[in-house]
Amino acid sequence: MAKVYAGLSGGVDSALAVALLCEQGHDVTAVYMRNWSRDLPGFKCAWADDLADAERVAVSLGIDLEVWDCEAEYKATVVDYLVDAYAHGFTPNPDVMCNQTIKFGTFADKAFAAGADFVATGHYGRVEATADGRARLLRAADEHKDQTYFLWRVGEDVLAKTLFPIGDVSNKAEVRRMVAERGLGLEQKPDSDGICFVGPVGIRTFLLDTLERRAGDVVELETGAVLGYHDGAFLFTVGQRRGLDLGGGPARYVVSTDVEKNIVYVTADRMSPALFADELRLSDCRWIAGEPPAAGEYVVRTRHTGELVTCSLALAEDGSASTVRFAEPQRRVAPGQSAVIYDGARCLGGGIIQK
Repeated sequence: MAKVYAGLSGGVDSALAVALLCEQGHDVTAVYMRNWSRDLPGFKCAWADDLADAERVAVSLGIDLEVWDCEAEYKATVVDYLVDAYAHGFTPNPDVMCNQTIKFGTFADKAFAAGADFVATGHYGRVEATADGRARLLRAADEHKDQTYFLWRVGEDVLAKTLFPIGDVSNKAEVRRMVAERGLGLEQKPDSDGICFVGPVGIRTFLLDTLERRAGDVVELETGAVLGYHDGAFLFTVGQRRGLDLGGGPARYVVSTDVEKNIVYVTADRMSPALFADELRLSDCRWIAGEPPAAGEYVVRTRHTGELVTCSLALAEDGSASTVRFAEPQRRVAPGQSAVIYDGARCLGGGIIQK
């Protein structure tokens, strides 16, 4: 019987994960990580409601629930990271950093210090132990819900002591059915989409509540004509079509932003070469096995549940930077997002897309 510390967020996925661990005979301690409790204008943070749901699940399963305050670490490594990235013209992925620094950082460190043999979460992913004692991260059985895209910065040392109990469940409908079958009472709870600390107010409102509003021009790429105005170039991301507020005329797409000059460049040509790229330059690369893979042919995913695209991978000597090249141009992805590399079903790691 293993001693397992399991994240219990008050959501459907983590509830089933903890229930399955109990059924498998593990000694389970559930932990609610309080990462963010600040209300925003027009949005009351749902952390107390989520905690109440987590408590009900723990009582139903007859296990202890501990509440760990991770707010300071979360603000420093996730929230501040997001704000700084947007301020410099990048579109970051906070879930990636949260997994590295909080769920498989602060939480895992504290759990192992308390004597845990394993940590567990409700992520859709799978860990495979190899014959030589290594650990591999594999995509989940449910490709639509697979979350390995968000786990590429988690190292093999932690993954070797991690359990993903729902990684083999075929789909979310089955997860909900299994939760209902066990009487946990959360089967109708909606999925949490978007950035948890932003909530329904949206990233624009959050950023304008955090960063200084700066009026600037929206400029047509092809002609240099000023088409309209905006409240800050940091509010826009490559490929964005909605929220430009340019009045009538054709739909326009953001091609690039210049946060220093505070200009947003747009085009009405959805097939503009400026919206496509035949390669991506990656920095801050992390490789799950600790060392970079050999250069060669792989598949890459540049957004959660996005298409897996064949690519060739070339690496810097130390593996900290790389270049992904496509056989055919692909839609550009906003700088700051993650490009995650796979060898078949195995997630190898990835990097941050540069400008």
